[in-house]
Amino acid sequence: MIQRKAKQELLTLANQFKAVVVIGPRQSGKTTLVKDAFPDKPYVNFENPDVRLFASEDPRGFLANYQDGAIFDEVQRSPDMFSYLQEILDNQKEAGKYILTGSNNFLLQENISQSLAGRVAYLQLLPLSIDEIKDIPQSTNQLMYNGGYPAIYDQLIPATKWYANYIQTYVERDVRQILNIGDLNKFEKLLRLCAGRIGQLLNMSSLAVEVGVDVKTVDSWLSVLEAGFVLFRLQPYYENYNKRIVKMPKLYFYDIGLAWALVGINDPDQIALHPFRGSFFENLVILEVKKQFLNRGETHNLYFWRDSNGNEIDLLIKQSGQIQPVEIKSGQTIIQGYFKGLVFWNKITNTSGGTVIYDGIHRQNRSSGFSVVPLREMRF
Repeated sequence: MIQRKAKQELLTLANQFKAVVVIGPRQSGKTTLVKDAFPDKPYVNFENPDVRLFASEDPRGFLANYQDGAIFDEVQRSPDMFSYLQEILDNQKEAGKYILTGSNNFLLQENISQSLAGRVAYLQLLPLSIDEIKDIPQSTNQLMYNGGYPAIYDQLIPATKWYANYIQTYVERDVRQILNIGDLNKFEKLLRLCAGRIGQLLNMSSLAVEVGVDVKTVDSWLSVLEAGFVLFRLQPYYENYNKRIVKMPKLYFYDIGLAWALVGINDPDQIALHPFRGSFFENLVILEVKKQFLNRGETHNLYFWRDSNGNEIDLLIKQSGQIQPVEIKSGQTIIQGYFKGLVFWNKITNTSGGTVIYDGIHRQNRSSGFSVVPLREMRF
């Protein structure tokens, strides 16, 4: 079993809060993590129809079976239970009795905000980080092709087969839990188009035309994809260093292997010369930064910056009032052009320094204050 970096944060939260909610994509390892962290707690899976029926028809009787606590998996499938769980939490002082998991952020947040707000802590678990699979030798292309879902590594399932089934299950099952989408073919087309727009500014009008729906529908469907932890929007940094700054978000995926599958790649050798490799590598780095913060239970304030003249910083990390600019380059050879964006940023912000993350193997600390860091040595 692969040990998860988030385990320590989960144990810490369970000692501080009455209940902990672990959220994240389906199959990202939530169940394995909570069972590993709390081996003595009873485990209940709400995907089981009999369990859902019992919890729905007799919630008090159901919870009476777990007075000493339990792990409730995919708990968003039984929304009526949250109000009754609230009563139990309000009447107890013990921390960490109940551990809840869910893979649908929209449904889970809606139910928790109504019943359990202020009583629970959240931990977001994404697919495996590079640190968690570092003992498995592979090129960056193979790493991106495989993605981060644990089953591909634990069960040695070929990535092509695993993602094909994941996509079908997600579209036909999970999506319908959130929204009654009549034309699933159009929804899947939007999903594939989004994969082809990784790292690009989000233009919903363009997507609407290509899918054949209106802009409101595209916006609604994108919200579904975000709630299901399929993709996320990286927001632009609005600080007015330049009046003509871009204010549209960019699209990125929560798993690169899934994105490659959606654009039709079925062999890692196809990635080396693929036109999307640079933007997908950028996605990989931004995703790894998110994972590092989330696994420590820390708030991550991540942005990008671009002006109308094409000057751009791929990633801005804001911590404690300080902003760290990061440029992301998919090449393996360090060239002077890698620093162009950082030089411009330092000039307009009257700051110094910055980091380049690239696909090479040599680390450099330059006299200009810039650091060049290989992907696998990246730490934030």
